[in-house]
Amino acid sequence: MTIALSRGLWACPCCRRLCRPSVGNGGAERCPRCGATVRPRKPDSLSRTWALLIAAAILYVPANLLPVMQTSSMLGSSRDTIISGVVYFWTSGSPGLALLIFSVSILVPLIKLGALAYLAFSVRRPGATGPHGLGRLYRVVELAGRWSMLDIFVIALMVGMVRFHTLATIEAGPGAAAFGAVVVLSMLAAASFDPRLLWDASGPSSHEH
Repeated sequence: MTIALSRGLWACPCCRRLCRPSVGNGGAERCPRCGATVRPRKPDSLSRTWALLIAAAILYVPANLLPVMQTSSMLGSSRDTIISGVVYFWTSGSPGLALLIFSVSILVPLIKLGALAYLAFSVRRPGATGPHGLGRLYRVVELAGRWSMLDIFVIALMVGMVRFHTLATIEAGPGAAAFGAVVVLSMLAAASFDPRLLWDASGPSSHEH
């Protein structure tokens, strides 16, 4: 398979139509089918992806260590993190909900950040993994991005369940803001990454079967 760019064709990011740019135009074109902006590659894709990934990775630490909610009731007050919420539901007889919160709020964001970092690294240092495998990994990351707001929903569910069980007053803590920022930054990082760079990095020999 030959890269479209080597034939002077640009792929529309929306409808996937191949467009032939105007002579001498190295900037952007309009897709004749859907009108979307078409570029040969996303400008500064790797720089923006790495910047967003590093910011998300930094905020991932306070998102899990700082309290996401502050609970006040007749029995006193407490400051709960995501991890303490997992422990609470596990010990209170809701292991399924505890595993859901752990997977969606701790495990999945970490895996997504790691996968995006591996993809961005593979563009600069092509390794043993071929572009087909990296492309499948990117599609998995892209699919996970469509469910990113599930993280916020789980946190809201955790707050609601604690309120129901304790009849307490709950306020959002600083960890909730950090967690929301991690979700948004990871979504922006995935959107900034240009998967076509994976095929550019693989070399001409990898595009033929």
